[in-house]
Amino acid sequence: MNIRQLEIHQLTDIKNIATKYSNLDEDYVLSRINIDPKEINKKPSGKEAIRINGLTLILCLKGNFSVDINIDQYDVAANTILVAGPNSIINFNKIEPDTLEAYTLFVSLNFLKDVNLDINALSTTNFSNQKKHITSLSDEETTHLKKYLDLIYLNTTNNSNHIYKKNIARCLMASLLYQMMQFGPSRNIEEDDDDVAQPQSRRMNYVRDFMALVQKYHSKERSVGFYAGKLFISPKYLSLIIKDSTGRSAAEWIDEFVILEAKNLLRFSGKNIQQVAYELNFTNQSSFGKYFKHLTGMSPSEFQRS
Repeated sequence: MNIRQLEIHQLTDIKNIATKYSNLDEDYVLSRINIDPKEINKKPSGKEAIRINGLTLILCLKGNFSVDINIDQYDVAANTILVAGPNSIINFNKIEPDTLEAYTLFVSLNFLKDVNLDINALSTTNFSNQKKHITSLSDEETTHLKKYLDLIYLNTTNNSNHIYKKNIARCLMASLLYQMMQFGPSRNIEEDDDDVAQPQSRRMNYVRDFMALVQKYHSKERSVGFYAGKLFISPKYLSLIIKDSTGRSAAEWIDEFVILEAKNLLRFSGKNIQQVAYELNFTNQSSFGKYFKHLTGMSPSEFQRS
């Protein structure tokens, strides 16, 4: 399978299947699609996968399809929302016999930063869980999110030369993502006595910054101490707030990113195991193999053959 790396502004092929389409410069692409499965399913299997440098969101209104996200397969049905983080490898599989209707939204990382809402702000809900990219919604919740997407579309198409168009888009995008977080199941965060005087927002800033750093440096750095140093806090304190806020330790998050990248490289890059080991900054193939097997239960070569 080939993987095509795409920037947001390169997602122009979607116009061919869209009943609504709009984009704001290189910031985002929004469309409403209506697909006849008889036509789409004529394409051969094993088709090209895509890797998008931004957030991918698909709100399914009608129909069913399956999609591979970073190796794992997910089934998408009506009243579900799919969210894939930046640089996820996405391969769309067979669409079921019913016509598929859905909204697709692809948002660049720069625009997310511009609206002052990093993708890692979703870290307290299932929308950011790398093992759960699909979330079921009620009819009311689906309708609610659809209204936000319609407003984003109207702002982009009806205010083509308006000086406040981008400002409005930032606010609408932030509102959409916050609404998603509200629908996502919240975690109960038990605060320690030592943290009572510290605003919760500061703790979440550490969580967001840690996630962003891991995404940036995981291919080179696997030490909790490295990330704690970047945040100017102790490794012990970083581990505490990450565990309390996300339910997983800092080390577990680092391992999650490294293993996901390793699986993608082993499965799709065409590189051998030694090359993958060096790309992920392991001293040798043996140490990489032990690390990989400890976390996955299989050796790199066994994974490649699976």
